[in-house]
Parts: sequence; structure tokens; C-alpha cells
Amino acid sequence: MIKNPVDIGLIVIFFYPLLKGFLFKFSSKDLKDDIEDIGSYIALIIGAIIGIYVTKQIFILRGDAIYDTVYSYIPQEIVFLIESKPIFIYIIIMPIVIFLLYKIIELLIGLINCITLYPLFDSIEKSIKRKNAFIKRILGVLFQIPKAICYILAVVFVLNILVRAGISQVYNQKLEKANVYSFLSSEVINPIFNSKLAKQLPDIINNSFKIVIKDDEIDSLSDSKKTIVYYNGITLEQGLKSNKEIDEYSVNIAKNQISTYEKVKAIYHWIGKNIEYDYDKVNKILNNDFSVKSGAINAFNTRKGICFDYACLYAVMCRANNIKVRIITGEGFNGSNWVNHAWNQVYIEKEDKWINIDVTFYKGGNYFDSSIFKLDHRNARIAR
Repeated sequence: MIKNPVDIGLIVIFFYPLLKGFLFKFSSKDLKDDIEDIGSYIALIIGAIIGIYVTKQIFILRGDAIYDTVYSYIPQEIVFLIESKPIFIYIIIMPIVIFLLYKIIELLIGLINCITLYPLFDSIEKSIKRKNAFIKRILGVLFQIPKAICYILAVVFVLNILVRAGISQVYNQKLEKANVYSFLSSEVINPIFNSKLAKQLPDIINNSFKIVIKDDEIDSLSDSKKTIVYYNGITLEQGLKSNKEIDEYSVNIAKNQISTYEKVKAIYHWIGKNIEYDYDKVNKILNNDFSVKSGAINAFNTRKGICFDYACLYAVMCRANNIKVRIITGEGFNGSNWVNHAWNQVYIEKEDKWINIDVTFYKGGNYFDSSIFKLDHRNARIAR
């Protein structure tokens, strides 16, 4: 039984136009008005898909020459604003691009409807004029289905934008438990946000990465309790243990790279390509089963892990190459909600700065010193 208020609201939104179609029956005039509304929603969805794709290509990815050229013509003031606060891409630039495309597409759909659908509706109304009311009600429901779909997708789209923008933790928790929202967000909305329309972020679930702080026995010398932090059942020191095999392998991965930047990038690519996300382990962690092995050594041996394991393995591989690295804990956006997460930062001596790296998100895009990092990572805290 559905109890989550978000899911209940989405279901009500979906069935509202269907109920309206049943009560008011099929009418060519009413249907034309509804088709105009549906045309607007379809134009909005198509405009959103194209607008998001183009905006990300120009302002974030800049992979193809044409998008890089467009970016080069943007005033430096705007470029500086985007690089310092990339969220402006989603809350200002992207909506403007989507709106312009939406209006153009809406006009085209309107012209097509006048030539094709509207004459068809008039013909249908004439043919069922003498039919009984029940048939007219059924037709009324059937012709409202596209509108119902547009309604629910539009609402899920808005909710997803609000979550990305950082709405309160209370709303985030409610959305996290909303099955209808999570399904539509991950299967429809999240692919739209990805430039390849098939974002492959692992389905990270909240609380699959757990940090537990405990006071251990009293230290006899200081008469005070020693605080120990456990990450998925082990200490950070245990997670960061390495061995000769890993150290030698790490040095071999980076041996042909000259700069620190290229070395840590080579390690990023190796882990991203060779370590798979461990969904079986996630289920055990969610059930507080910490008998599972965690940390760098286990991730290297099994070629599997979750965010903490990815971060530990990346850290020990960098340290094997005498590179300064640290583990960061915070929250990551999994496509639907903000969840507990861990990633890395590496110090680049030449530039005198720490750069963000998330190997867990490797298959979802560029998460190596990328401008998109701030869009789906927040509340960063240095673990070590």
C-alpha cells in the first residue's frame, strides 16, 4: 500500500485528467483545448531534452568543436560566474535556453495540429454522436492519457530540479522513500539530464555508506575516552591498509606519466574501468551486516566495492606513488536524492591546490577535477 505523500500526490496528479475525461466525456472542442495543453507539455519536454543537452555541451562538457567555439564567444564575466557557481547553469542559463526552444516547438506543434488532429477530432465527434454515454466516457479517458503522462513527468522534473538545487533535508528524505518519484526520476528524468541520455551512475542508496562514532575504553593515562570512527564497520586505518602487490601495481600504472596530475588521472581511469559497484554489499550494509570485508585490499582483490572502498583504493594507490591524497565524506546526488557518499581529493603541487576526484561516479561522466563536481557533491568533510 502506498503511504508516501509524494507518491500519493503524483498518483492523484496522474489520475486527475483521466477522471475529468470520464466525467465530461469526449468532446471535440474540449479535446482541442486539451490538445493545446498537451502540445505545450510535449513542447516543454522536447525543449527540456534539447535544452539540457545543448547547455551541458556548451557550458560543462565542451567536447565537440562546435560547442567549444560557442563557449569561446561567451563574455568572460559570465564564464567566471559559471565556474565559481556552476549551479547557475541549472537555475538561470538552462531555463532560458529551454524556454526559447519550448516556444519554437510549441508553435510548430500548433501548426501541425491544425492540419492533422483537429479535423480528425471533428470526424470522431460526428461518428459517435449517437453512441451511448459510456463509450463517450471511455474515449474521454483514453484521449486524456497523454495529458496525464505529461502532468506527472512535469511534476517529477520540477521535484528533481529542486532536489539538485538543495531543498531541505526533510523533503530530501521524503523523496528518497517515494518509489514512484524515484522510478520516474531514475528511468526518465535522470537520463534526460545526462548528455548521452544514458547516465550510468551507480544506484547509490542512502545509508549504504555508514559512519559510526563510538567512545572506546578509558585511556588510563589521560582518564578520558578515546573516540573511534567506524566506516561501514571498520576504521579508516583498516580501510587504508595496502600490501606489496597493490603498491607495485600502482607504481606500474603511473610509471609512464611525468606529472602528478597525469599520474592521478591514470589511477582514476584504471579504478573506474576495473572496479565494479557491489550491490550485494550495499544490501548487507543496509541491513547492518558489517561482516562484509571493506577497504582497499578487498576492493583490489575482488574488483568490487562501494564508495568507501573506491575512495580507500584510490588513496592507497596514490600514496604508493608518493602523492598527497585524502578521503572526503559528504553527500552525493544519485540522480534522485542526496545520499551519504565518499570520494577523494589530491594535492597538485604545481598548481598548489587540492582537486576533487570521484571514482565511484566514473561511469556517469567526468568526475576528475571537473566543473560538474559541485553540482552533485556537497557538505564535504575531510576524513583523512
